[in-house]
Amino acid sequence: MPPVFQADTGAFPAFKTPYYIVDETLLQKNLEILKSVMDRTGCKTLLAQKAFSMYALYPLIGQYLSGTAASGLHEAKLGFEEMVRAHSNQLNTPLENHVFSAAYREDEFDEIAHICDHIIFNSFSQLEKYKAAALSAGKKIGLRINPECSTQGHAVYDPCAKGSRLGVTRANFREDLLSGVSGLHFHTLCEQNADALIKTLTAVEEKFGQYLPQMEWVNFGGGHHITREDYDVDALIRTINIFKAKYRAEVYLEPGEAVALNTGFLVSTVLDIVDNGIKIAILDASAACHMPDVLEMPYRPLVLGSGFPNTKKYNYRLTGPTCLAGDIIGDYSFDQPLSVGDRLIFSDMAIYSMVKNNTFNGINLPAIAIAKADGSPELVKSFGYEDFKRRLS
Repeated sequence: MPPVFQADTGAFPAFKTPYYIVDETLLQKNLEILKSVMDRTGCKTLLAQKAFSMYALYPLIGQYLSGTAASGLHEAKLGFEEMVRAHSNQLNTPLENHVFSAAYREDEFDEIAHICDHIIFNSFSQLEKYKAAALSAGKKIGLRINPECSTQGHAVYDPCAKGSRLGVTRANFREDLLSGVSGLHFHTLCEQNADALIKTLTAVEEKFGQYLPQMEWVNFGGGHHITREDYDVDALIRTINIFKAKYRAEVYLEPGEAVALNTGFLVSTVLDIVDNGIKIAILDASAACHMPDVLEMPYRPLVLGSGFPNTKKYNYRLTGPTCLAGDIIGDYSFDQPLSVGDRLIFSDMAIYSMVKNNTFNGINLPAIAIAKADGSPELVKSFGYEDFKRRLS
């Protein structure tokens, strides 16, 4: 009997839609690429949970990566509970839990200092405020720097844009306050190749190079699309090895997208088809609720078996069921006409989807499933009215 899940043939389990399903085999393929970079450089790679926090897969991820990176207390707790504490005792090297926040809350910092190994500050004022508490807890302290080197065109995702609140610029750097700081952190990339990292590192060395020799570690942040087919992995490896040899510092990477890139799908159903100068299919999946980056980035997600408008015989605008007029996923064409009840599958839906979901209009959250390595499906979690209600009062 063939496996129930075969993404290449469009065979998906008959779970109630909408649902996300992450392919364990594809995830493992990405992890093997990341592990090869670690093996060839000695760098450490962390799962950036802001992109992918499906902790049902943390046991697998923990077999390959060095731990997790968080953006605040709740992500830090998730990484600690579901990966670090749960799986470090199964490994020769304990997993690490890192955190960076633009600003920490006083009522949360003690807990953060208890569960995180590395704590990275966004400003010298935050460093002064919390340094003693972090050091007394035996934690490693880092400072985020802003090399003011933009390499990508998405302003909303550019930490080096003019007026950015993220990272200390050279003009605001305080050498007199570096006591106790063991590492520097920069994160400037967004879905980019190794050439952007190389350019950024040049700017980092120009502005902060005098401080690098005294650092034990440097975190290159995320945005590295290492598992994309055209990514120059060899250039990344050369860059890391040259940096490590020059500064004798440990190097961290914290990709989120690269971990789960092209591993997940969102399965949806056509609820209705209307005509207003163009055929419009209304789905039970929403751009606004289930794939917010489609509106924020923006981008056009791929649909299995579809093409760009007018490249196939039948054209449709795919939309969500909410009252938002702009709940539009995009325009697509198909070989056959769509009908109510048809299932459409969106690809690359593991990253920045589950972590950004919302229940606007009371639209239900998609269920979460895993396609196991043997092809069998596992429904991990489903949602309903109570999940919507308990958020509101």
